[in-house]
Amino acid sequence: MNEPRITTLANGLRVVTRDMPGLHSASIGIWVNAGGRDERPEQNGVAHFLEHMAFKGTARRNALQIAESIEDVGGYINAYTSRDVTAYYARVLAGDVELALDVLSDILLNPVFDQREIEVERGVILQEIGQSLDTPDDVIFDWLQEAAYPDQPLGRTILGPAERVSHFSRDDLSGFIGQHYGPERMIVSAAGAVDHDRILRQVEAIFSHLAPRADTPREPARWRGAEARRVKKLEQAHFALAFEGPGYLSDDFYAAQIWTSALGGGMSSRLFQKIREERGLCYSIFAQSGFHDDTGMVTIYAGTSGDQIADLANLTVDELKRAAGDMTEAEIARARAQLKAGLLMGLESPTGQAERMARSLAIWGRISDPAEVAARIDAVTAADLRRYAEKLIRDARPALALYGPVRAAPSLVRLTERLAA
Repeated sequence: MNEPRITTLANGLRVVTRDMPGLHSASIGIWVNAGGRDERPEQNGVAHFLEHMAFKGTARRNALQIAESIEDVGGYINAYTSRDVTAYYARVLAGDVELALDVLSDILLNPVFDQREIEVERGVILQEIGQSLDTPDDVIFDWLQEAAYPDQPLGRTILGPAERVSHFSRDDLSGFIGQHYGPERMIVSAAGAVDHDRILRQVEAIFSHLAPRADTPREPARWRGAEARRVKKLEQAHFALAFEGPGYLSDDFYAAQIWTSALGGGMSSRLFQKIREERGLCYSIFAQSGFHDDTGMVTIYAGTSGDQIADLANLTVDELKRAAGDMTEAEIARARAQLKAGLLMGLESPTGQAERMARSLAIWGRISDPAEVAARIDAVTAADLRRYAEKLIRDARPALALYGPVRAAPSLVRLTERLAA
């Protein structure tokens, strides 16, 4: 596999590609470092609305023509919005990379925001919000995010509240683009059967006229930790507990991933074995780490019955404390292996490659070598993990979200006291 090639245009837009010999397809996308964290309170949900409207027509193509342009050649086009980034990407055969970039740049630079299409898509998004609210193991993570980071962009939902979405206008959409979609925030990333020089020439022709925008700093994250409890007659009691973790730039970035994986990253993990396999208290339980530049979140989730929610919550906290002191070398080695395998498996996909390169460039300003990442994972010792876990517990101001038949669940205060005992 060839090394990544990176070029920065005069206006700050970056182009990164990686040729993967032997492939007949390519993945190409435009990653914009603007998402939910960049919204003001009255804009909550506009970044996601904008992503939807990108496919609803441009000055050159209507909505059907956008879809047909890619699907007529057997390709795939999609987009997503997160709190940090909005991505527009396509997967096509090698001979159609130029077409894919033309379509992607068209929807990004030339949206018409037709009023009829705005109203149609508004209805679609309101249905999406309704579906999320009816999906307990989905909406509980929004409530957990809000409990962890209240009254700030990082604590708001990506979809936005229905009352906001119901009133977004064409000016709201174009205003967000005007403020945040500058070339210095854009990364064109491509992997697979790609030619860097050809892509660069096309990018220069399309994007070089864009002028950099004034930087709009993001509001720094402020972890607070609180409880969100919503009692409802459901079959399952949903439990989500979170702690503030490190950000991407922290020295504890790799320790957090290893420890969380060992704690609840698979069927062999502590939480799965102790709480599901030995006690039968749940069907699903896991731990995961999420990261931003300036903060992170370690989350534990489980679903159980209303009459077992107290036992599950207390045993989860007990196992969390126990894991901070007696994580074995075998558990650590297994977690390391899982992380490295996930990294290497992802590199075999052009879509995974393109995504990884764009994110790496946005966060660290360079593309980290997989061997370097593996070495850093291997360098984390048992002592490092104990120090990390002990600090997580010692400084704990957890956030807790509960949904369903959860009257019997212990309060956040009780769980925090149990953690500190």
